Amino acid sequence: MTPEDKMKTLSCDRSRRILMFLAVVAMALVIASCASQPRPEAFDPPGFFSGLLHGFLIVFSFIGSLFTNIRIYNFPNSGGWYDFGYLIGASMFLGGGGASSR
Repeated sequence: MTPEDKMKTLSCDRSRRILMFLAVVAMALVIASCASQPRPEAFDPPGFFSGLLHGFLIVFSFIGSLFTNIRIYNFPNSGGWYDFGYLIGASMFLGGGGASSR
């Protein structure tokens, strides 16, 4: 087998892997697009500030959830703003991403 043939074989294997990866990602996107959550039935669902508080208390909520029926994430909530507040609160309590850079 000549070096050119080996390069063609490696190129074919690589393109086949890339194609298979793209097919798996496309299939995951198709499956995920079918998923839906039920609409919140709450009168006044928790928003950004509740998410911020719940994210800040994540460790205490987790410890409580081990022994009682406490959830660390509130449902139903207002959606994206609650999630954003939860992320910011958890990052503040757990040190964020910059703490490990020193």
